[in-house]
Amino acid sequence: MPVVTMKQLLEAGVHFGHQTRRWNPKMARYIFTERNGIHIIDLQKSVPMIETAYQFLRDAVANGGTCLFVGTKKQAQDAIREEAMRAQQPYVSQRWLGGMLTNFQTIRKRVERLREIEDMRDRGHL
Repeated sequence: MPVVTMKQLLEAGVHFGHQTRRWNPKMARYIFTERNGIHIIDLQKSVPMIETAYQFLRDAVANGGTCLFVGTKKQAQDAIREEAMRAQQPYVSQRWLGGMLTNFQTIRKRVERLREIEDMRDRGHL
């Protein structure tokens, strides 16, 4: 049994892609058609790819790996947070900060500094 069915993907609106003027040509083989200026994703290609991604992540986490859950859209925030916490994995459900992956050392230093300032505030030193 697949992890997700085509019916579930349709009901969730997964087939709605980006506006046709904001697309990446590398995605052409996954686009089924265009409707009202929006690309429609080919779900027949999506289902097996989702299954492959699921198996990869399941194996990676089973071997001690980490999966970063990301969903910053309003309608995804609660589900991302809940499922990541259930899986005991990190998540980003608010704003994605540029450089979070590519410049993590700097981001981490700024977060540490923020915590120091908050601690100073809480102790009344500010």
